[in-house]
Amino acid sequence: MIRTKAQKQETVTALAARLKRSTTLYVTDFTGLDVAKMTQLRRRLRQAGMEFVVVKNTLARRALGDAQFPGLEQHLAGPTGLVLAGADPVAAAKVLADFAKEFAKPAIKVGLVDGKAVTPAQVTRLASLPSRLELLSQLGGALQAPLASFAGALNGLLMNMVGALEALRAKRAEGAAS
Repeated sequence: MIRTKAQKQETVTALAARLKRSTTLYVTDFTGLDVAKMTQLRRRLRQAGMEFVVVKNTLARRALGDAQFPGLEQHLAGPTGLVLAGADPVAAAKVLADFAKEFAKPAIKVGLVDGKAVTPAQVTRLASLPSRLELLSQLGGALQAPLASFAGALNGLLMNMVGALEALRAKRAEGAAS
């Protein structure tokens, strides 16, 4: 299908707007994935709240320029898919790494996390991290442990004081009875 210049500009504008909303972006090479596997990858990414976009490299270059994502243009060669991951770079990296383990594709060319370029090896390391929710629960547990110990120590002091007061009361009652 031949697109007009206006349609191409509309595609670039729409992609640039989506890129601006996404703080995490992964550039992938999906060579070797058939339609069924591509659909499966898109579905997994969508379930995790991300999207997979395939556009022509020239249009992607323009959209990246409009969205002010410099330095990624050199990685736009061959079949390229963009994973717009939003604010959670770990979840997208996990989906891509799990899918790549299963089917040996897609290959990650480069990533952009909070404005910083990341290599494919760094994306793999991101995939090995616990999810954001798990990290928050670990932090909560780490913060709770000292507080629970402190509360236990205060409770122990209170029990010692109650025991001492009870012994004093018993001694006075014994002294008054004699």
